[in-house]
Amino acid sequence: MYKPSFVHYLTKLLVDIMFYGGIVCCILVPFLVKWGSQYFGYEESVRIPFTVVLFCSGIAAVYIMYNLKTMFKTLLGGNPFVWENVSSFRKLAVASFVIAILFLVKCFFWFTLATALIVIVFVIAGLFCLTLKDVFKQAVYYKEENDYTV
Repeated sequence: MYKPSFVHYLTKLLVDIMFYGGIVCCILVPFLVKWGSQYFGYEESVRIPFTVVLFCSGIAAVYIMYNLKTMFKTLLGGNPFVWENVSSFRKLAVASFVIAILFLVKCFFWFTLATALIVIVFVIAGLFCLTLKDVFKQAVYYKEENDYTV
């Protein structure tokens, strides 16, 4: 029988903290961008595009954390190989690609090396999630076949 470990509970706690912290950060984005543009002396013309990119990518990140929360429920319940997790991995991939596209668009109005790295990281994360989706899909098939056999 599967027994969740301390690390599982700690990870779930961290995911919960990041989920709620992400919501707070998304709410604060317009104020932080305004303060940052004044503090660092950025032009007024980049403030709105930064706000849009950061807010939209923040929403996608919160969506990623929400899907991770739902996946952890099945993990802690002892049954991670379910269709819901396959769907969650697909959603994680889509959200990762959305973040990559948003930062790719940002590269057109202000290119930085960090922005290019974010694009690369989230494209890789999206591909990784698609691969895990297929692995979990196959595991669900095997599990269902085994359940029907017994």
